[in-house]
Amino acid sequence: MKSFLPLALATAALLPLAACHSKPKGDDVANAAADNAVAANAAPVEMPPSIRAEKSFRCKDNSLAYVTFFQGDKQAVVKDKQDGPATVLKAANTGDPLTADGGWKMTGDEKGVTLTRPGKDAVVCHV
Repeated sequence: MKSFLPLALATAALLPLAACHSKPKGDDVANAAADNAVAANAAPVEMPPSIRAEKSFRCKDNSLAYVTFFQGDKQAVVKDKQDGPATVLKAANTGDPLTADGGWKMTGDEKGVTLTRPGKDAVVCHV
């Protein structure tokens, strides 16, 4: 007598693969076409800028500022402590001061910045 167990196991293992070549139903095709049309009409997505430099600054008031500069000069991230909360400063146009809600403002580059923090006067900071 031969055992039918190996044949039954092989059949059970191949059964899920039988659905691989099934054809999509009409509703699936219509939904996919609608999704493609929406994606084709969507506004282009702008990639976030890449990091240009990360600098630690010593300010004239003896405080520290940790600044991450991004390509395009329209965005920077500022932290008062290396592991502290980050504030994203942005500008509408290259060359405009970078600002954020609460009174943040920054001008300058990787060599030196003038930074205004919430509730404080502007201070010059250097590398």
